[in-house]
Amino acid sequence: MGLFPKFTAAAVQTAPVFLDPAATTERACSLIREAASNGARLVAFPEVFISAYPYWSWIMSPIEGGPWFQKLYEGSVEVPGPEIAAIAATARECGVNVVIGVNERTRESHGTLYNTLVTIGSDGKILNRHRKLVPTWAEKLSWAGGDGSTLQVHDTDIGRLGSLACGENTNTLARFTLLAQGEMVHVASYISLPVAPPDYDMAEAIKLRAAAHSFEGKVFTVVACSTISEEIIEAVTVNHPEARPLLERKSSAFSGILGPDGRVVGEGLVDDEGIVYAEIDLNKCIQPKQMHDITGHYNRFDVFDLRVNRRTNSRVSWSGEPAADWRLANGEAAPDEA
Repeated sequence: MGLFPKFTAAAVQTAPVFLDPAATTERACSLIREAASNGARLVAFPEVFISAYPYWSWIMSPIEGGPWFQKLYEGSVEVPGPEIAAIAATARECGVNVVIGVNERTRESHGTLYNTLVTIGSDGKILNRHRKLVPTWAEKLSWAGGDGSTLQVHDTDIGRLGSLACGENTNTLARFTLLAQGEMVHVASYISLPVAPPDYDMAEAIKLRAAAHSFEGKVFTVVACSTISEEIIEAVTVNHPEARPLLERKSSAFSGILGPDGRVVGEGLVDDEGIVYAEIDLNKCIQPKQMHDITGHYNRFDVFDLRVNRRTNSRVSWSGEPAADWRLANGEAAPDEA
């Protein structure tokens, strides 16, 4: 029977409804139900699936991209918020674990966004809100970096689950931090990136990164990548028609499930929309670790010392009591009236 769970994982490869959080949330809930009806207990969605990736930052100047940033902000969501609540309710209804990427805004700032992965358990509870540590290249025009507080692995009914967004899956120390917490199932969320340099094969690069993490950690990696719809291409190229060939370039998206030997389990999906399914047997993670357990016997912790700052970055530190006028504004009595 085995010590660890066996289950079906689903990786979604599709495009959002561009800059429309409500409609994209509906699409996500529908896809969760579809995957659950096919036996999936884990459903992984692409990076910033709700509800846009800032392709304009790769095509336009920062000045030209300014109005698009406002659209991105207006199309972002809070975590928690109504969109995440709807997805969590669907996860609970279907009894599946969900990892989904969102553009996250906060009430404390009206100009800062985060590239965030939200992990939801099969009971509908939010397990994590991981903000991408370092936005990649042109992404720095759109997102701020997260902190180490969310580099967490979670006990779920499908095993110990962790996740990273896109380029974070090349960050060796971030990956090791998850593996050192006993990660057995890793979700790697990506976007299709056809605007990369001409000699860069994004689909192959995604697969290589996933294979590296799976092989090094002896874990299963579930890769979910977005696609670029005609809706997105038309919107971004309306004033930049020369960018259409870039956005239409092939071999720009890969989704699939890779095993602890680094090989794809079943069939992967390149460029086309769909849901990839594969059976995961976590008991297959055990024997390979007899050879290389980089978070155990195949390491020298007397030689290497990785320290991770897990404090949450705070905007301000408070001391003392709030001013009397603040208390009055909130319906509290002034000190001489108490």
